[in-house]
Amino acid sequence: MDISIRNAEQSDYVSLLPLFRQIHEFHVFVRPDLYKENSTPVEQAFFESQLIDDKQHIFVAIKSNEIVGVVVTMEEEVTENTFVKERKVLFIKSLCVAETHRKKGIGKKLTKYVFDFGRSLQVDSIELGVSEENTSAIEFYRSIGMTTKGRKMEIKLN
Repeated sequence: MDISIRNAEQSDYVSLLPLFRQIHEFHVFVRPDLYKENSTPVEQAFFESQLIDDKQHIFVAIKSNEIVGVVVTMEEEVTENTFVKERKVLFIKSLCVAETHRKKGIGKKLTKYVFDFGRSLQVDSIELGVSEENTSAIEFYRSIGMTTKGRKMEIKLN
């Protein structure tokens, strides 16, 4: 398996849209009360704004000149206050490997790349959110050494 990883470029948008759709369609399926059906969940202008934001980083996995995975990250600095210590975090906002290319090590290669990138930024941690219903993603994140930091809970009133 010859996978390369590089920074996303403006010209990648059309190739990335199916991956963004995969992520969004899963969320719509498990939480239709929160997520709207949308064939263009990431508008091109928004994608381009992410590319020029120096705190956001989008990396793509390439196999045989085809984009087969993407990870979107964002740097965040937590300011010290009376409750928390100062720290620098790299958030994985989304991660997707094309369905036809899953279970081939691409997700692991992408996350290793992000972990190394985070080390180069000297962040204190790399964090992400994952839906409780996405058991395969939770299993994957555990397999690469991530642990549960917290849990969001809700009660639906309407």
